[in-house]
Amino acid sequence: MNVHFIAIGGAAMHNLALALHNKGYNITGSDDTIFDPSKSRLEAKGLLPETFGWFPEKITTDLDAVVLGMHAKADNPELLKAQELGLKIYSYPEFLYEQSKNKTRVVIGGSHGKTTITSMILHVMHYHDRDVDYMVGAQLEGFDVMVKLTEDNDFIVLEGDEYLSSPIDRRPKFHLYKPNIALLSGIAWDHINVFPTYENYVEQFKIFVDSIVLGGSINYNEEDEDLKQVVEASENQIRKIPYHTPEYTVEDGETLLETPEGPMPIEIFGAHNLNNLAGAKWICQHMGIDEDDFYEAISTFKGASKRLEKIAETSKSVAYKDFAHSPSKVEATTKAVKAQYSDRTLVACLELHTYSSLNAEFLKEYKGALDAADVAVVFYSPHAVEIKKLEEVTHEQIANAFERDDLIIYTNPEEFKAFLFSQNFDNKSLLLMSSGNYGGLDFDEVTKLF
Repeated sequence: MNVHFIAIGGAAMHNLALALHNKGYNITGSDDTIFDPSKSRLEAKGLLPETFGWFPEKITTDLDAVVLGMHAKADNPELLKAQELGLKIYSYPEFLYEQSKNKTRVVIGGSHGKTTITSMILHVMHYHDRDVDYMVGAQLEGFDVMVKLTEDNDFIVLEGDEYLSSPIDRRPKFHLYKPNIALLSGIAWDHINVFPTYENYVEQFKIFVDSIVLGGSINYNEEDEDLKQVVEASENQIRKIPYHTPEYTVEDGETLLETPEGPMPIEIFGAHNLNNLAGAKWICQHMGIDEDDFYEAISTFKGASKRLEKIAETSKSVAYKDFAHSPSKVEATTKAVKAQYSDRTLVACLELHTYSSLNAEFLKEYKGALDAADVAVVFYSPHAVEIKKLEEVTHEQIANAFERDDLIIYTNPEEFKAFLFSQNFDNKSLLLMSSGNYGGLDFDEVTKLF
């Protein structure tokens, strides 16, 4: 097959391009700019466009399919040419569905935890040499690519994102996969630029539950009341199986999971991650892994990339960075680190970087999110607010939103860095939460403080 990617450089798009190339397809693509790691990974396989930009002449009737990335606009010259020629245009999730129509589709959704749960499942499968197709949103240890597609594998595990499919398909991605086996980890309002009200956001999860194939199953986190209501109210003829956080203890900075064989040390920690583990265990059992084999494999799972990633440690101190940015993730991650190292002072730093987090109206969702921290710091860049064409966010709005009198707020990257580098981290834990980099912070430099 000849497949052309419009906006091939995206994290998801370039991984799909690599997966299809590995499958023997003939792949071409375009983008206006491509950064590493996408750039070097595409280059290594001979898939990097020779010149950046959009070239309608690349779109010909020889193409069997065009895959359209979110980064492209609806008036993209290559897209317009493809429409003019009447070519088959797929969004990223549509094409994944097309590739997995004859497989058992396992879809992991939820506002938080889906990357971690998907990673846990794949780790367990890999540990026991069970070959499955997959698409996951983070680079995993032991896996070369984030998308794998074959003709032979029975199962495909898909991380089910609720964000939009493409510039010309405004449906959430996870509405297109039609799962046989599904999981939902929780509902916490996000992507307010697309789902302006909480009710509108919740509706997307109702549609997802109704999209599960007849006779399929859903596992759901019963500790989330809104999610529980959504699943239990669905009239879809599917099996509905709840899960909850398992019993565990923390001793000397080590988490011990209660199992039928007694307490078992595990690498991950935090109530939210133990809850994720319970969901992953169910899915692995649906996929033929028994409980003992699951526990054996999960004890070696160190976490998904950028999710509570330990970057430095001494006998008296530790530093983590985490992708957490939405209010529920920030609260869960902060509580997890404090509980794991309860006798240490926790310095938690949050960068407000996403569209939602920089929206003055949405900010109040962060109430209490940093309460578990002994020292709470918020950084945001007024430049990022400008770029996103949002109304200016003030110090006062942020202070009011978090409802902490002692909240430290920085808008200047150098001042934030000076604060960080002036700290003595003896008997302290540092948690850096952001989907950005605090205006240019070098995390390797941070590790030298420990």
